[in-house]
Order: sequence, then C-alpha cells, then structure tokens
Amino acid sequence: MNLKSTPNNLAKLEKIFEEAKYILRYEKGTFNSGYCVLEHKKVVVINKFLNVEGRINTLMDILPSIALEEGYLTPESQKLYRQVVDSRNAEAAGGEEEENPSTETPA
Repeated sequence: MNLKSTPNNLAKLEKIFEEAKYILRYEKGTFNSGYCVLEHKKVVVINKFLNVEGRINTLMDILPSIALEEGYLTPESQKLYRQVVDSRNAEAAGGEEEENPSTETPA
C-alpha cells in the first residue's frame, strides 16, 4: 500500500495506535530499524528525527506485527488498518515467490 506522505495520513495512522490503547512516542535514541515496540507496556517509540514519510512507513511496518483489538477502532480506522495489514501480507507473499522461484524445468 502506498500512502501519500502527508501530515493528515500520519495523523490517521497515529489515531489507530491511540484507539488501540498504544502509547506512541517520538524520541531520540539508537534504533536499528527506526523504532522500538514494548509489547507488555503497549508503547511504541519511533525515532523523532524521521521525516513524515519515514514516520508513515515505520508505522505501516509496525501495525501488522502488533496484537490489536479491531473492536476498539472506529470504522474509518478499521478500514485503514485492514488495508495496511492486507498490503503488507501481499508484499510478504509476493516477496517469498520472488525469492523462491520454481525449480521446475520444461520437458
């Protein structure tokens, strides 16, 4: 899924975390991937030096990996969440096919 890098889209993604009862913080630190997720405390810490595009991409990377109660989300947030998760799953499935091409040879 390609989400435009706008502050409005960033706010929509941040709203999903807020509705899911996650604390989203922008802090400085040494992050290998630009973020850190503390599952037991429901805290997501993102590198504050990322630009809007980097923040959007990071939040989209995190969403499929966290346990989220969709029932807490508003219908608009549920729709965006499903789009993000489905697109990441499709990318993962597509990437596996490219990495493991068929080894069959024509007869």
